[in-house]
Amino acid sequence: MGVVVGLAFRAFRVRRGEGGEADQRAAGRAAIMPTMLYGPEVPDDASVHQVLDLALRIGELQMASGAGAADVTSTMLTVTNALGMPSCEVDVIFTSITICCHRGYTAAPVTTTRVVRSRSMDYTRLAEVERLVRRIARGGLSTEQARLVLDEISSAPHPYPRWVATLAWSGMAAAVAVLLGGGLLLAVIAALATALIDRIGRMVNRIALPFFFQQVIGGALATGIALGVNALQGSEGSLRPTLVIAAGIVVLLSGLSLVGAVQDAITGFNVTAAGRAMEITLMTIGLVIGVVLVLKLGVVLGSPLTVGEPIPPLLAHLPAMIAAGAATSFCFALASYATLRTLFLAGLAGAAGMASYGALMLIGTDMIVASAGAAALIGFVGGVVARRLKVSPLAIAVSGITPLLPGLTTYQALFKLTVDQDVAGGMQALFLALGIGLALAAGVVLGEYLAQPVRTGLSRLERRLAGPRFSGPLR
Repeated sequence: MGVVVGLAFRAFRVRRGEGGEADQRAAGRAAIMPTMLYGPEVPDDASVHQVLDLALRIGELQMASGAGAADVTSTMLTVTNALGMPSCEVDVIFTSITICCHRGYTAAPVTTTRVVRSRSMDYTRLAEVERLVRRIARGGLSTEQARLVLDEISSAPHPYPRWVATLAWSGMAAAVAVLLGGGLLLAVIAALATALIDRIGRMVNRIALPFFFQQVIGGALATGIALGVNALQGSEGSLRPTLVIAAGIVVLLSGLSLVGAVQDAITGFNVTAAGRAMEITLMTIGLVIGVVLVLKLGVVLGSPLTVGEPIPPLLAHLPAMIAAGAATSFCFALASYATLRTLFLAGLAGAAGMASYGALMLIGTDMIVASAGAAALIGFVGGVVARRLKVSPLAIAVSGITPLLPGLTTYQALFKLTVDQDVAGGMQALFLALGIGLALAAGVVLGEYLAQPVRTGLSRLERRLAGPRFSGPLR
């Protein structure tokens, strides 16, 4: 108490012009002592909990839609900063999100966690969440207003009926069959098989059957239908029922968060990347088990399938492949409940990806390099265009690389391993399929990183051209 009184007396002398340099330093310490003792003014507990809960729910919706951990972290920090909670930290570990708000020396930090229990592809909901975050960042919404808008987004039904999604999955399978060189009849068979897989998947999902077993059922159904087509047409038939399996593999693999897993690994979120990778591996193993079981059954019944012919030459069929790639991406985005603008951009991304892939293959590059180059183009264009057109870059990227997924290569690897007993050839094809998948995901992430400085430069150019009345960059 005596020290405080002495410092105050010295501060009074300094204000009157008395005292030397030592007294002035003492007065400065006296002026800042209340801040050191009590800290800055801290928000009350209710305000902190409201802001943290809002940020957690936004992050949960993004994680459930397949967004990367880096994007989720950045979005949540944007929300907390805009709502007056700048000293926050976020930790994402795939199945849960933790956020902590530090409140200075005199108040305990507030930490809360939310578990990501369900994962579903709804790109319209994801786009609405990103639009809400932009409004919060501009200061246009309070915490309570943002919470009400988020409640509406979370409780809103899908924008399209469920049967539209089933038709979209069917159209995607038909487009993949055409992409791989199949005819009209084979495309119709692939579409019907995928519709059956989707409806049965809906039925078993109602009884909460784990997704691993749903993948087993889907792989078995696709292979069983191909086996039936092969038995009906006999040895004289001209159909290639293996393309039905390849189309089914592409459809069943398309919903897995491969891009998010690679993005998490590259950006340093290793725990989340490991969780995503484990999920992808387990779902792929379930698909493999379903396909292998029915392939073995075909051998036992005396009606085995063949390994499948290679894809027709690109030069002769490149226009048709570009159109089929656009249709594949469009249908995947539609099945994932994307907005109308996103559907159009997804189709363009699929066409651009197939065109660049075909061009790279024509000049002599291998499949992995061509896949990476095409995916990098998709990621770059999506990163530049998507934010400016108010659509989700994730929806454009995932939809754009869907036609390039290695469905036929995966089937060929499984056939060699299980039917031909060619371990060396099967492992070579399997590693090729794995390399293509990783190249697609890494290419998308690289393209998005290359797009960041371009997007920033375009924003600066807009501000310069618009003059002082322009309030900020378009996002």
